[in-house]
Amino acid sequence: MLSDDHLTLERRVTVRIRDGLHARPAAQFVKRARGYAAELWLDHGGRSASAKNAVKLMLLAVKENAEIVLRAEGADAAAALDELTRFLETEDEGTASPLAAAASHDAAPPGDKGTTAPLATAARRGIGASPGVALGPAFRYFPETLEPPHHHVPDAARPAEAARYAAAAERAAAALGQCAALAPESDDAPIGGIAAALVEIVRDADLDAAIRLRIAEGMDAVTAVLDAGGELAATFAGLSDAYMQARAEDVLSVSRAIALACLGRQDPSIATIAEGAIIIADELTAWDLARAPGARIGGIVCARGAATAHAAIIARTRGIPAVFGIAGLEQVADGAMIGLDGSSGEVVIDPDAETLSALRARARGESAARDALAAFRDVAPRTRAGEAIVIAANLGSVGEIGVARQEGAMGIGLFRTELLFIEARRPLDEDEQVAAYARLATAFPDHHVTIRTLDVGGDKPVPGIDIPDEDNPFLGWRGLRYCLDRPELFAVQLRALLRAAVHGNLRIMLPMVSDPDELRRTRALIETCRAALAAAGVPHAVPPLGIMIETPAAALMADSLAAEVAFFSIGTNDLTQYIMAADRMNPRVSGLNRPDHPAVMRAIEMVAAAGRRAGIPVCMCGEAAARPDLIPRFVQLGLTELSMTPAAVLRAKEVVTQI
Repeated sequence: MLSDDHLTLERRVTVRIRDGLHARPAAQFVKRARGYAAELWLDHGGRSASAKNAVKLMLLAVKENAEIVLRAEGADAAAALDELTRFLETEDEGTASPLAAAASHDAAPPGDKGTTAPLATAARRGIGASPGVALGPAFRYFPETLEPPHHHVPDAARPAEAARYAAAAERAAAALGQCAALAPESDDAPIGGIAAALVEIVRDADLDAAIRLRIAEGMDAVTAVLDAGGELAATFAGLSDAYMQARAEDVLSVSRAIALACLGRQDPSIATIAEGAIIIADELTAWDLARAPGARIGGIVCARGAATAHAAIIARTRGIPAVFGIAGLEQVADGAMIGLDGSSGEVVIDPDAETLSALRARARGESAARDALAAFRDVAPRTRAGEAIVIAANLGSVGEIGVARQEGAMGIGLFRTELLFIEARRPLDEDEQVAAYARLATAFPDHHVTIRTLDVGGDKPVPGIDIPDEDNPFLGWRGLRYCLDRPELFAVQLRALLRAAVHGNLRIMLPMVSDPDELRRTRALIETCRAALAAAGVPHAVPPLGIMIETPAAALMADSLAAEVAFFSIGTNDLTQYIMAADRMNPRVSGLNRPDHPAVMRAIEMVAAAGRRAGIPVCMCGEAAARPDLIPRFVQLGLTELSMTPAAVLRAKEVVTQI
């Protein structure tokens, strides 16, 4: 089976854990699974469960010696399967053997990591969350577990308990507000934006209401905060998008901070860390790192965490090597020498002389590779024949702007607006959307910013937007189909886009187009919005309108559609799934779900040819756009823009210059 970032990989495994996946090993299994950005499933007895949900795993009743199927989809899918397979095949609940294969997050510098020799037989392997090699003394950071006291508050004392909570929330918000002010978001540093986002969680109206309701019912403030925060975190953790899942950690860290403020306590500070020391912790949150002296931190090693967590983003932004998913850190003594490689995920405690030498050699090689790719940051790449190719970024949050710019992205080829709604847990109003879109436009004044209209339905439930259950949601009421049937929702977004267009080079992109009539209906609604804004004297502009090519109908009708739009953008994820009639979530047909399949490549060729005949640019915003083996083929077919995760931009630029 091909190892593609968005193929579903699968592996058959015989479970050797003594007594099977009961409570304790299930929890350990989930802890490992949650360390990966990949979507992970375990199939057994005709049923399937997320590998990141301990309760559902236990309900599968997987016994010792049972044969199961592990499935994984994502950039680190292969590494996730390696580690989880090793865990399941270890008799003593997966704890007798060290963590298995190394995982490389896509932010790590590219290179042939498969040829890198292991540091030492004693090296532990986890998830490479932030690239770089570090060597330094351990700085232990293990805050005490915070248990809810479950005190019953009598009626007369409840107003005072609510006031205690309110004062604690204000103190927590003020502390983070200072972090945001001291580290404002800039072109290359989203740290201030992350701190500001945490303040928004503290001040979230729904969370506040949930806490106050619990207090009004007799719950003490600390228990109310932890209970409501845990419920909200579970909502985020249950979403399908890896980035949104990682927001659960933010909610829990904010809840802890408020609860501690209620108690008049605070966690131990990282501020006393020695220059070059390596933080070892069970888990670091964005709250922890936003207030930490980043310049003094040599590296980070945690037992838990995901490469999509805000703590990982801060580490990458500050250039701090980090590895997550390393067990047994509680036993490491303060000051013990720690060596780590954030690209390969390797960690060595008390390395010997030979390992020290290997670490230093890796550091030199890593520095050279980083310097080589950094040369492409401001490059507008051209092939050797002189053809210019735009390398843009796919984003789902305005907080990712700094990372995209730091990685040299030439604008935004896909901004997923539904993630704004999911993060807010409600539909955003017009002014809120204008603010977000305008911020994106001004961040890339020399390049276009492509905003995809709401792509809800399918696997994207959005709080506050009612989408009924369907037998086959991927063939149902989703994307543009849904928006055209909900003009009161769609018009708000279109007005916001027209208003934001005065701030930069915005483009509007429509998802799930299947028929030219959908375009005509959208244009009519845009004209209605334009006329209303003009009548009200509101500054606005009408951006170029393009479509995603992700249905077979759109590919087959590309010539007709090209006459109606300013650009095409090929979404390879859905296009592959629909052309091959192969659900990428179904392991039995995952071998068909390949963007390099001749049928899919033929469709891409048809679309590119239609674009050339109509004189419009043809872009690609599916994950296949980042594959070094496919980029030359896409360029040969006539694609002029490739958009991808920010971490893949520099490598893609380098590939283009070698075509």
